[in-house]
Amino acid sequence: MKRTIFITGTDTGVGKTVLAALLTRFLREHGVNVAALKPVCSGNRDDAYMLHAAMNGILSLDEINPWHFRAPIAPLLAARRERKHVKFADVLAHVRTMQRRSEVILVEGAGGLLSPLGGNFDSRDLLTALHATPLIVCPNRLGAVNQALLAIEALPKNFRARARVVLVSPPKPDAATASNAKLLAEFFEAKRVYSMPWLGKGFEAGRIIQNPAVRRTLRGLVRS
Repeated sequence: MKRTIFITGTDTGVGKTVLAALLTRFLREHGVNVAALKPVCSGNRDDAYMLHAAMNGILSLDEINPWHFRAPIAPLLAARRERKHVKFADVLAHVRTMQRRSEVILVEGAGGLLSPLGGNFDSRDLLTALHATPLIVCPNRLGAVNQALLAIEALPKNFRARARVVLVSPPKPDAATASNAKLLAEFFEAKRVYSMPWLGKGFEAGRIIQNPAVRRTLRGLVRS
């Protein structure tokens, strides 16, 4: 079951890490050797800690997140402030090393699909080089259909057919929340559109993955 899944989003703070952590716990529950990485990040390291916890500490923090920069801005700019450079070849080599150690590897980008991770590459470049299945996380609110379709359109053509969209419900649904999935399915294959309910405050992956609606989404993403 060798497989690489790349989790990206329509923006920062849309739930990429939460989805990565839930998928990790779900796969581990089913006996799958899974590694979850966020190779590049800036600001605090909360995302890496969440993935570390989801794997029960199987990987070290530095294996999960080798490139971390302090300033809470785009990784490219944060690295420049520290007079450092993130090289595409180095990131790719690290992920491929982890691929050889895992049945399934989840790679989370930083920010949106085209947010620069280094001086000459972004998440799209990385997922393309890894031949990964793209999972696009998008807040399920007004504007979601446009945002999701823009992200799909930005993928290389041969990756669009493999892409999945996960609409994450907000704490307070708006007028578009209930209809976004159906509308998106008019432009993008319905079986590749998934919904995630509002998960409430706090994050306990072990509890959340017992939610039937969450399990259905995770099961569908794993099987698709």
